[in-house]
Amino acid sequence: MSQTASVWLVVLLGLLAANLPFVSNRLFAVVRLKTPKNLAIRLAELVAWYLLAGGLGVFLEQRAGQIAPQGWEFYAITGALFITFAFPGFTYRYLFKHRT
Repeated sequence: MSQTASVWLVVLLGLLAANLPFVSNRLFAVVRLKTPKNLAIRLAELVAWYLLAGGLGVFLEQRAGQIAPQGWEFYAITGALFITFAFPGFTYRYLFKHRT
């Protein structure tokens, strides 16, 4: 896989993973819960998806060559980007009116 394809794969996975906690009522889109997910569970799931997408990014970077050292700035920026990616799902879940 080329380096450009790896970058786009991580970006698209990040976009999908950031919205998944807000679109799905299941835990990690697999486990059915007895009670509806609240915001705290959705945010914890969002952090878990961030770590999973980041892990895939590190794996693809390792396959392409040496892993570049990252400081706290990298994680602050990618975390902010991940939260920005989650905005459409958050808007759909909490700001649109849904019929019951």
